[in-house]
Amino acid sequence: MMKRNVKYIFVTGGVSSSLGKGIISASLAKLLQGRGFSVTIQKLDPYINIDPGTLNPYEHGECYVTDDGAETDLDLGHYERFSNSPTSQANNVTTGRIYQNVISKERKGEYLGTTVQVVPHITDEIKRSVKILGKTDNYDFVITEIGGTVGDIESFPFIETVRQMKWELGNDCAVIHLTLVPFLRAAGELKTKPTQHSVKTMLEQGVQPDIIVCRTEHHLNEGIKRKIAQFCNVSPTSVIESIDAETIYDVPLLMREEKLDIEVLKVTNTAIPDNFDLSNWERFVHVLKNPKGEVKIGLIGKYVELKDAYKSINEALVHGGTENEYKVNTISIQSDHINASNVAEKLSGLDGILVAPGFGGRGIEGKIDAIKFARENNIPFLGICLGMQCAAIEFSRNVLGLTDAHTTEINNKTTHPVINLMEEQKNVTNLGGSMRLGLYDCHIDKDSKTYKEYNKQDIQERHRHRYEFNNEYREKFVENGMQLAGINKDKDLVEIIELKDHPWFIGVQFHPEYKSTVKVPHPLFTGFVRAAIEHMNS
Repeated sequence: MMKRNVKYIFVTGGVSSSLGKGIISASLAKLLQGRGFSVTIQKLDPYINIDPGTLNPYEHGECYVTDDGAETDLDLGHYERFSNSPTSQANNVTTGRIYQNVISKERKGEYLGTTVQVVPHITDEIKRSVKILGKTDNYDFVITEIGGTVGDIESFPFIETVRQMKWELGNDCAVIHLTLVPFLRAAGELKTKPTQHSVKTMLEQGVQPDIIVCRTEHHLNEGIKRKIAQFCNVSPTSVIESIDAETIYDVPLLMREEKLDIEVLKVTNTAIPDNFDLSNWERFVHVLKNPKGEVKIGLIGKYVELKDAYKSINEALVHGGTENEYKVNTISIQSDHINASNVAEKLSGLDGILVAPGFGGRGIEGKIDAIKFARENNIPFLGICLGMQCAAIEFSRNVLGLTDAHTTEINNKTTHPVINLMEEQKNVTNLGGSMRLGLYDCHIDKDSKTYKEYNKQDIQERHRHRYEFNNEYREKFVENGMQLAGINKDKDLVEIIELKDHPWFIGVQFHPEYKSTVKVPHPLFTGFVRAAIEHMNS
């Protein structure tokens, strides 16, 4: 097979953080896929952590996990949900990993005694990381999002790398710069000056953007677009409006109207295909905006006040709701605000209860109280990772009568450690990248609700945990009505538990939310939402 001529697209940000570079990158990928191109996306993060695995959600939102066990930035979740293509370790690179690789090479003598410097050694390593995907897979486009904001000290080596690649690759490399065009209410005007200054900052570092995408609350008229084009050295057609959208799933369709993909193809001298198919995406957005009804699902966790802490779960609920043609109204409830005396009041009116994953003891008793309420009141329940472990603890305490049952993560003196540290984790001292991470097999009992959702016995799901169900308690659980519905046969680990005499009560040790996409909603979320609708209607 002839090697394709890979085009490299960089997406940078200016003026402000959180403008949505990840969504713009994912939307461009979707549009290019709609035209028949093969696309992948990667994220370069300027922080010195090796990966986000040891960062708590207050720092950086959700930690996303790939099939190959990489702990990555949450934007990779957007990439997968939009493109329906799996990402890997190569799709997320941090400053920490770049420096770690360079220092490791220096220690091995690979630089032959030369002085190791930011240019060329750090920038060469960044270039190598960017080009890995283009060299190893048959992609037409590699879209690289650079985290942070242009002008940040941390971003300098990345922007210098972009400068070098533009010089080396010519039309095979393009830069999209995402900026903010604020609206001053008192003056009643949109202001282009922040965008001009942002582009000027890039020019000072030797990079001329090819396309400027402007986040805005109000439509940009042609005069404003021409002004930005004139002051920022781009064609007026390369000034793209990105107006605030009702849902992130609108953005590819808005970018299609603005012809972002056509501008990218023109800038990279790529022939524009006649065929363009986004029909599946359009159907999804239509159903999302025109639901038959609404269902209330409680999301119980200790980081619910953070918008991005449970990003994949929230989006998987959207996918599951849309698959059932219902809107999911997610009610976020702080687990440490729940106790035995107020649980009925806090959770009343919910059609389904999802207990989220997490680490540490804060709010764990509230999660256990919420699970008891779901179990006793026949409310559909989905427990993920720690949520599944809390379901095992609740069942042990309140059904088996093991009143001090717990996980040794929280209480290592419990006489009934129904959740215990995995054997291979007992000698782990470094926390980063050392959990059970990535894709593992699970065999599902054919006589289970879980099997009805997957409609197959052998599945693979992504994991991120250190503790597991204690096999010493398996017999007691089964005797008292808790089915061990999914097992990892290689290590004889319990992966799925479900209550036999409950309409829909499933706990999973893995993270199904990571594999839910617009094109293929996860079967557990589809089933959970369907059960919640049935509960509401009953």
